Amino acid sequence: MATQAPARPEPTAPPETPAVRLHGIRRTYGEVVAIANLDLAIADGEFFTLLGPSGSGKTTTLRVIAGFERPDAGRVELRGVDVTGTAPSGRAVNTVFQDYALFPHMSVLENVEYGLRVNGVGRRERRARAEEVLERVRLPGLGSRRPVQLSGGQRQRVALARAIVNGPPLLLLDEPLGALDLKLRQEMQIFLKELQRELGITFVYVTHDQEEALTMSDHLAVFNEGRIEQLGTPAEVYEHPQTEFVAGFVGVSNVLERNGRRFTIRPEKIRMSQDGDGDGDAAVAELGVVREVVYVGMVTRYIVDLDAGGELVVVRQNLETSSQQALEEQGRRVRLSWRPEHIYEIGRERK
Repeated sequence: MATQAPARPEPTAPPETPAVRLHGIRRTYGEVVAIANLDLAIADGEFFTLLGPSGSGKTTTLRVIAGFERPDAGRVELRGVDVTGTAPSGRAVNTVFQDYALFPHMSVLENVEYGLRVNGVGRRERRARAEEVLERVRLPGLGSRRPVQLSGGQRQRVALARAIVNGPPLLLLDEPLGALDLKLRQEMQIFLKELQRELGITFVYVTHDQEEALTMSDHLAVFNEGRIEQLGTPAEVYEHPQTEFVAGFVGVSNVLERNGRRFTIRPEKIRMSQDGDGDGDAAVAELGVVREVVYVGMVTRYIVDLDAGGELVVVRQNLETSSQQALEEQGRRVRLSWRPEHIYEIGRERK
């Protein structure tokens, strides 16, 4: 009787090579440590954000990826290739800056064509590709204008068009929306995310704006003093901050210490009721007095001094509340309650 050969194991696919991998990156300026032994992997085709305050190391990290800064130690890999010693022009990377960096003496079309012309692309082909990409960034028919004749949002889209016209696998964006007003910035956030999905290329985005990071990112890294405090999806970082710095920097969060435990609770997760009213769904409650009321249109923020010490910020949507009704809450005793699953315990920050 013939014996059956043992089943051959299915071959395992090799892990996908990250678009960017940083190994032990360190960058100093004299006594100032801008990046301290940074390790980071960014997956191919994702929208990845470097988020942090000024001086946290996020822009220096972007410049190291681009090649504008040479690390003192460590290695930079783009799609598995070590490019640590490669000049910016030798890396398959384009960068979009906050100040657009458009050539004022050139037309919009000439600005977009510029990189193609430098790379020796023929006139007819580069004209067709430039017009196509202007359509993609919603600027058809504006090729003959000069940058000065465009709005800030239009100039930013021209800068994007120039950066993507040659099809780079990696696009770096350094605070590109910082000079725009709030409404236009919010519109451009949606546009950038849609563009990234449409193009399918990797975006690495630098910002200090938490809303931008939460709105657009697939993953984000929160920087503080040259290190990554937390890495994860927007929901993970917002809902489960791992340090007090992240809790305070990403959105608004309350930090309380009770019975030797430090934990965070987001303002929108807290239910505020009159002292004495119960909340059957909540297992945690604190009593206090409303010290301050801030009416901001869609929501009202209440700052409550707690009887047990400390304070909590509470946010309520103004569904049926007028500004006058909200302001009348000041000085009242209230009961604050929340569900146990809405708190997240945090450790001490790194020394």
